Amino acid sequence: MLKVAFASDDRVMVNQHFGAAEGFAIYALDGERAQLVELAEFPPESMDGNETKLPAKIAALAGCSAVYCLAAGASAVKQLLAAGIQPLRLDAEAAIEPLLKQISVAIKAGGIAWVDKALRKEGDAARFERMAAEGWEE
Repeated sequence: MLKVAFASDDRVMVNQHFGAAEGFAIYALDGERAQLVELAEFPPESMDGNETKLPAKIAALAGCSAVYCLAAGASAVKQLLAAGIQPLRLDAEAAIEPLLKQISVAIKAGGIAWVDKALRKEGDAARFERMAAEGWEE
């Protein structure tokens, strides 16, 4: 199950810059369906380069594999990547629904690099959890 966030002020379109985003629609996808699992909302902010607003937004995306947005500054990109979240910049506003369909297809068939990487990472984490549950003997 992958969690993906979309910077949106209307829950329909990706239409926000990451740092000034008023909201994120967060979906969980398993390749068969996509479900809205969380909405993160923030007060309106200007794109002023003030980085103090970034930690709260990044924390709200904990557990997400990626975030779609119209733009993200270099510092935001660096902090997102450090948190294990792939920032994805769109050239223009886009509807969330077709993006969810693209991601679902990629979960089943591959073909989108960040999805493939996130699935490998998720598989590795599950494998380590199984190993830990089995215990360790020397």
